Amino acid sequence: MSTQGIRLRIGQLGVVLGLFCASLVGIAPAASAARIKDLCEIQGARGNVLKGIGLVVGLAGTGDKVPEAIRAQQRMLTRLDVSVDDLKNLKTDNAAVVIVTAVFPPFGKEGTRIDVQVSSLYNCESLQGGILLNTQLTGDDGNVYAVAQGPVSIGGFNEGKGGATVRQNHVTVGRIPMGAYIEREIPSTITDGERIVLTLKRPDFTTASNIEKVLNAALGPGVASAHGAGAVNVRIPPEDQQDLIGFIARLQDMNVDTQLPARVVINERTGTIVVGGDVVVQPCQIAHGNITIEITTTPVFPPAPVVGQEQRQGEATQTTVTQKEAYLMPVAGTSASEVALALNKLKVTPRDLISIFQALREAGALEADLEIM
Repeated sequence: MSTQGIRLRIGQLGVVLGLFCASLVGIAPAASAARIKDLCEIQGARGNVLKGIGLVVGLAGTGDKVPEAIRAQQRMLTRLDVSVDDLKNLKTDNAAVVIVTAVFPPFGKEGTRIDVQVSSLYNCESLQGGILLNTQLTGDDGNVYAVAQGPVSIGGFNEGKGGATVRQNHVTVGRIPMGAYIEREIPSTITDGERIVLTLKRPDFTTASNIEKVLNAALGPGVASAHGAGAVNVRIPPEDQQDLIGFIARLQDMNVDTQLPARVVINERTGTIVVGGDVVVQPCQIAHGNITIEITTTPVFPPAPVVGQEQRQGEATQTTVTQKEAYLMPVAGTSASEVALALNKLKVTPRDLISIFQALREAGALEADLEIM
């Protein structure tokens, strides 16, 4: 007799925020110096999105269960001059049709290697252990600019044994670091010979004004002029027009005082949380609890049947619902370290922290931008 157990976690229940009348005086984020290259990009030096449809093979029975996967295998074998007389000889669950995406970097040259992302397109269960076959990546104009191939890294796993399934992170999306070679260059124009334009990665009026002041102080009055919160126009001095690369390199290494907004970045696929240094959590009380449902199925063998009748196996199912205790915990912090210490006292998982940060933001206790990747 064997027992197979399946644990199903159903939602995050019981997030309770009790905000009391306590409050902190607003603390302005401390100004810090950053290089212009970390704050701005050169207009015209931009990336371009590439995409393609590929085939991941070598999966251990976790591939697609659709006829399209068979046809994709047939097309791939035809390109390799391998004829398939009977499509039944091809297995669907060892391969998966995927969409492959990449970003062509500015000034990318032929032979440069770039990262690619691989995403399952049909009903693949997992890309774990798969190999992406030669896939052409095209731009919006239909031209092929890169070719991708290599082993897929998913940063997790999906395993099953004896009826129980264990899964960590998102297993139908993966990456191939340096997995594509650039085959064709994309021309870029960054100047008209007299000026360049700096575009702020995060538009901000204060930062744009500070960049203008620093450049005018270093290169001469009137060299730089801010155009709104997102761009700074820079006139190239006559003595630097013959050495544009050196001028841009010197310009990008200049330091500028900046006050970037506090942020909390969350990746729900991997359970990753990054808390910025200027994040502030106002005093509040948090209680977080979970409900876990455990379903246990046990095979039941009845007594020997009457002669001439078939013995049939039955199953006995038992369901147990468990709710963890939750207590109100005081949480407050004016720096990343204080916020981390306060939240660590809750002793919850990263997945729980994601729910808590979202609830803190909704309640107004989190003084930071919340970004979900």
